[in-house]
Amino acid sequence: MSKFLILKKRKDFLRAAKDVTVIFRNVILQAAQRLSAADSHSARIGFTATKRLGKANVRNRTKRRLRAIVREIYALQTLPNVDYVLVGRHGTYCCPFEDLHSDVVRAFKKANKEILSRQEENAENTSVND
Repeated sequence: MSKFLILKKRKDFLRAAKDVTVIFRNVILQAAQRLSAADSHSARIGFTATKRLGKANVRNRTKRRLRAIVREIYALQTLPNVDYVLVGRHGTYCCPFEDLHSDVVRAFKKANKEILSRQEENAENTSVND
């Protein structure tokens, strides 16, 4: 189990929502590269469960389950200097844990692939412009 940095500021959540979004049956993952890499080289993760999911106990359980999965996969699935936001869906709080785990892992892999491809495109564009 590893500790991870948590997103707390609204502007970071909004920036992640505007960049890469990956939707699976039980979870939505939003990701964005951090603007300033001077703070830290670790990935930061935020968790969201809206009131549309249900009462407080449902939202809390949704976020607890997502945090438990992230503790297991943080070191293996995150990229440095990237902010991730996991958004709970209606099935997140009651689906089998293995299904949720596989959805989160697949979401991280897909988002990381998208981020890495954008980094390569940006590197090519800067080298062509030089």
